Amino acid sequence: MTDVLKTEKNIRYELSGVDCPTCAIGIEQALHGKDGLETAVVDFAGGAIRFNPVYEETVISVLKDVEPNARIKASSAAEVLPDADTSTINRIFSFIPLRLLSSLVLFALGLTALSLELGTPWPEWILFAASYALAGYPVVFGAVRNILKGRIIDELFLMTVATIGAFAIGELPEAAAVMLFYAVGEALQDRAVSRSRDAIRGTMALRVSTARLVSDNEVREVSPESVGIGSIIEILPGDSVPLDGMVTEGESWVDTSALTGESVPRRVSPGDTLSAGFINEDGRIRLQTTKEYGDSAIAKVKKLLDEASSRKSKTEMVLSRFAAIYTPVVVGLAALLIFILPLFFDWTFSDSTYSAMILLVISCPCALVVSVPLAYFAGIGRASRDKTLLRGSDILDGLSRVKTFVFDKTGTLTEGDFRLQSIVPAGDWDSESLLETAAEVLTLSNHPIARSVRDAWGGITESDAVDSFKEIKGKGVMAEAGGRRILAGSSTLLLQEGISSPNPEEPGSIVHLAVGGKYAGYLLLSDSIKQDSAEAISELKAMGTRHLVMLTGDRKDRGEQVARSLGIDEVKSELLPEGKMAALEDIITRSPEDEGVAFIGDGLNDAPVILRADIGMAMGGSGTDLAIESADVVFMDDNPIRIPRLMNLARFTRRIVIGNIVFALVIKLGFMVLGVFAGLPMWVAVIGDVGVSILAVLNSLRILYGYKSNIVIKKTI
Repeated sequence: MTDVLKTEKNIRYELSGVDCPTCAIGIEQALHGKDGLETAVVDFAGGAIRFNPVYEETVISVLKDVEPNARIKASSAAEVLPDADTSTINRIFSFIPLRLLSSLVLFALGLTALSLELGTPWPEWILFAASYALAGYPVVFGAVRNILKGRIIDELFLMTVATIGAFAIGELPEAAAVMLFYAVGEALQDRAVSRSRDAIRGTMALRVSTARLVSDNEVREVSPESVGIGSIIEILPGDSVPLDGMVTEGESWVDTSALTGESVPRRVSPGDTLSAGFINEDGRIRLQTTKEYGDSAIAKVKKLLDEASSRKSKTEMVLSRFAAIYTPVVVGLAALLIFILPLFFDWTFSDSTYSAMILLVISCPCALVVSVPLAYFAGIGRASRDKTLLRGSDILDGLSRVKTFVFDKTGTLTEGDFRLQSIVPAGDWDSESLLETAAEVLTLSNHPIARSVRDAWGGITESDAVDSFKEIKGKGVMAEAGGRRILAGSSTLLLQEGISSPNPEEPGSIVHLAVGGKYAGYLLLSDSIKQDSAEAISELKAMGTRHLVMLTGDRKDRGEQVARSLGIDEVKSELLPEGKMAALEDIITRSPEDEGVAFIGDGLNDAPVILRADIGMAMGGSGTDLAIESADVVFMDDNPIRIPRLMNLARFTRRIVIGNIVFALVIKLGFMVLGVFAGLPMWVAVIGDVGVSILAVLNSLRILYGYKSNIVIKKTI
């Protein structure tokens, strides 16, 4: 699995004032040259930057040097330095619509003066120069500023050299038109990217701004971060639940869809637990908080979403390196064209210079370095709309390699909600006393089977009745209660203590009990298969999945029964946690090197296996915190049908990314050939360059607005 620990201390800041993707690449490269900022990530598509806040002053210093107009802002903080440039000329030129409209008017007047043949070139010169200055001021000054700071070759440099070259050979209308069209195109592109960011963030929004804290019979609004465990908070109809807690007063219906994906409201009353992010629909309720905001469900989800843009795909990283090499190469080719074309063709120096300027104009790599990250960002946003959280865009690429899926059974393919089927006492024990003893000794365990045994008993179990308690993962528990040594768990646990136990033939999960060194009997529990598990497996097979495996600590007969009913190729049963890891290692070893292996689980003992897999997935609703924090992918509603839906989305995103790359390169190559050898006007070349960028951005947005999965989720009420 991709290393997620490198950015563990990094936090997300909003980034504004960076209008070009190559500028974002320059900022990231400058940050990586500073101690402590080697893992800083600049996400142009998401409008964000992640770094260790200890180095905030260094980041501000780098931004002042590289991109003075850049601003950073922490999630809940006021805007951070560097100070804005408040000079009069900057304020005048920064009003983009007025500036571009004025440039357009002056350009039109220049064309009019040119057509009137006034006998002197000065009026048209002045008008075209003024139009150029209004449209191109940020470009030219940006290029000059970068050159003075040692960053010579970038997108701003290309446009500046191309237009000044056009001026030098007397192509005034061309120079002014190119800069005007470029500025208009950049404004349209920035608007499209900005709206795209807003739309994507809207699909990923999970916000709770305030909490109504009840103190001394008074209610006051405070930030959720300031509320401690055990506090009483009030939630009014229509409000979001700000923190995890237990209802102490009132009844209401709550909408849980933001976290669980379940569209049917849930009725809650005193004693029920609520998670932050649920919506209170119709009644005033009060709850006692059980976790701080940072440990709440919504905070963990928000953390996953914030981290999503910090892990870039290999495609994005390759394109960043490509852009850094590509631009200098193009400048070199343009220089060669100027001097070589007149030697082999009947061209003047002015003709070759004009062709070289067209090459510079059309070669800007914006279409690639904007649309590709935006496509991945849209993919992450679209997944979150489908109640699936991704830890980074590299996961979308990684999913395209996965040909083997390894499943945990309990809680992943089955409900994890065990039902007591039978009680089989031994010796002098009766069913009621055996069940009571099992419930008593399992009081301190959070295992799903332990919870089911307690629910089946239905009485009140006191943890104080247990004098000592030890839980052995994958085997069961050992406890001292009432002066008796009690074992509850698998036959392996009892055998370790020299106690033999029967091997029941009935399929299901068995809890053997031994009291005072003697066998007391067993409980038989069964777990039902999830409604969508069979369809999820069928869809994965239809997609060309090569191998499906199920790992379980359950008995062999129960594991094989579930595997047969779902159509799973291979099952490994009666595994301890270390056995699951060994089984996964064996599967990875047997898989081809160019294929990925994904593991899907939910339990505490699944966390190491989730970390080891190429793509680790966790069920977020019933899963443990450690499993969720270890995972690359979290399914918020625990529905296995989300797995093939995510695979479809990942493949669609990948097609969009490849399509954008091929489209941009083919169109740009075509325009280069036409511009250099067919006399294509420079203003047409710049329209082609800007048009490719805008079309690629719009194509990326198909992921958010045009994609619809053909795999339907069954609705249950």
